[in-house]
Amino acid sequence: MDLFEAVEKRRSIRKYKSDPIPEKDLRRILEAARLAPSGGNRQPWFFIVARDPERKKALATASNLQHFMADADTIVVALGDPGTSRSLHKQDPMIAVEHMILAAAALGYGTCWIGAFNEEGVKKVVKVPENLVVVALLPIGVPNESPPPRSRKAFKEIFFEEVYGKPLEM
Repeated sequence: MDLFEAVEKRRSIRKYKSDPIPEKDLRRILEAARLAPSGGNRQPWFFIVARDPERKKALATASNLQHFMADADTIVVALGDPGTSRSLHKQDPMIAVEHMILAAAALGYGTCWIGAFNEEGVKKVVKVPENLVVVALLPIGVPNESPPPRSRKAFKEIFFEEVYGKPLEM
């Protein structure tokens, strides 16, 4: 699937099959994160790849009881390092997470970026050093649902030409 098809077909998946992700596919998804751009090429990120069923359950519990996460084959915990980039330690890892989301979609896997979690709880489960921050969690797995597209704002509502409020004519 090409990039634009992946963008159009990507959905937030909250139901997963128990099928494992082949290591070569998971490696490609993770590699997409490694290749993501970052401000000043500082790469202020680390990623913990959790596949152990008990650890995934604990991460789901620490993520405001979003238990569906544990059904995914893998949960990636994205971390930011304020010591590497004081101003972009949250934004840059999210760019990398979005690269993983699109790579997973292109390979036929489902994801659901998770921004609601108890940071201290997540840190405890995956032993994150105190100097790092948890930015997001990303369950990745074989989808067991195919949600319809959600509504989006119209093009003219969000794109402006030169100044705010002047519609972009395209």
